[in-house]
Amino acid sequence: MFNDTPTPDALASAPALTRTAAQTLAEQLAARFADRIRDRLLAPGARLPSVRQCAAQHGVNPSTVVAAYDLLLAQGLVQAQRNRGYFVRDRAPLRESLSDRSKTAATETHTETTPPLAAPVNAAALIRGMFHPAGSRPQPGMGAFPPDWMASTFMQAAVRRVTTPQALADSSLRYGEPLGDGHLRRVLADRLQGMGLPVGPQQIITTVGATHALDIVSRTLLKPGDCVMVEEPGWAVEFARLAAMGMRILPVPRGPAGPDLAVMARYCEAHAPKLFVSVSVLHNPTGYSLSPASAHRVLQLAQQHDFCVVEDDTYGHIAPEHATRMSVLDGLQRTIYVSGFAKILAPNWRVGYLAAPAEWVERLLDTKLLTTLTTPSLLERALAHCIEQGQLRRHAERIRTRLDAARSRSARLALAAGCRFVSEPAGLFGWVDTGVDTEALSQRMLDEGILIAPGALFHAARAPSTLMRINFATTQDTAFWSVYRRLVAG
Repeated sequence: MFNDTPTPDALASAPALTRTAAQTLAEQLAARFADRIRDRLLAPGARLPSVRQCAAQHGVNPSTVVAAYDLLLAQGLVQAQRNRGYFVRDRAPLRESLSDRSKTAATETHTETTPPLAAPVNAAALIRGMFHPAGSRPQPGMGAFPPDWMASTFMQAAVRRVTTPQALADSSLRYGEPLGDGHLRRVLADRLQGMGLPVGPQQIITTVGATHALDIVSRTLLKPGDCVMVEEPGWAVEFARLAAMGMRILPVPRGPAGPDLAVMARYCEAHAPKLFVSVSVLHNPTGYSLSPASAHRVLQLAQQHDFCVVEDDTYGHIAPEHATRMSVLDGLQRTIYVSGFAKILAPNWRVGYLAAPAEWVERLLDTKLLTTLTTPSLLERALAHCIEQGQLRRHAERIRTRLDAARSRSARLALAAGCRFVSEPAGLFGWVDTGVDTEALSQRMLDEGILIAPGALFHAARAPSTLMRINFATTQDTAFWSVYRRLVAG
């Protein structure tokens, strides 16, 4: 049994954490907890301080505490419980403390192949970092626009419009429509038809963000052990989510024109994959967009080998007009289109959706009902109003204009700092080669209160990498690059 009573701060009297060449702040903090767990000063079942409490106690950034707790999780010393915190695991005496390992490592001669002691910034850690903003410091690892970029008045006006006393009472006392708000689905159908996607409102299911839509598709069409092709580099959350569901991930190299078709063909022959997950437009992290020829070939493979294509169009709002989308070329026969509005408009509204072949809708809807029942109709109606009145379109145009200027400035600063762009800068993200191990660099950056996205995060095997994804919106001034230069030089 776990003890819910928070432990007194056993580390309060310890010397202050200091930045050293041998250990990061996260490693030092994790080592202190590890020693006390080994010495039974923190008993099995004891709860560690919350991230914010621990950060305040030790004068460090919450991201540093997250990294320290991830180290303890990786060592099997603690266990995380949803909505409750971190608890000391009840296990046999430890063979070696984290501090012992760190002291030994500090005296060794490291080579390029020596794995770092620090736990990598994994997908969950990157997401947790989004909820622990480090004040005014730049956050290149973030996957979204800064809040001031998305600020507007029309969203509040739309919410007021749909929350009249009668509407509020009606929506609060009953569940919404299973497929999602009918008005929003009609508006979305019109929008998709304008892109050339032949879809009706009855083929659209609203979701709690685009990630939820991807989850619904996976839970409906796959079972544990199934093979799924995913572009690599790719979004770490997708790798982590599919792995947690027991799927076998088949990484497909992503190039400027699209996925490596030869690799896909070999996978199809050897493993009979059930699904291919693709970001056709402004791919994360490379910024690549799919060519029509590659799109046609992928669809031919899907028809020949009987797999489904899930097209994640999360960044479509900032994409060039007439960008190639497989779901449009396919006419929603073997494809499912997924998108949302968190990146461009309202992250906390969590409004996403999927559009699917008519014969798959009932199965997908059953999965939605089993996982979330329905979705918040008031926010969906407010969003429908924003789209109908053209406010979303004008907002997206302003964002694109601002992003173009930021991308130009960020690219110049990155090049001046010695980085090399692996892909042509496009969209929200830059994919750069730093020439150093970005996994280790990420830990040093956390000590400075800065979250970066190391290249290993975007590969299924988490191999060491010198690559890094930067957010153009948050790296257009010299603040981040000054810290970057200092740490890389040191």
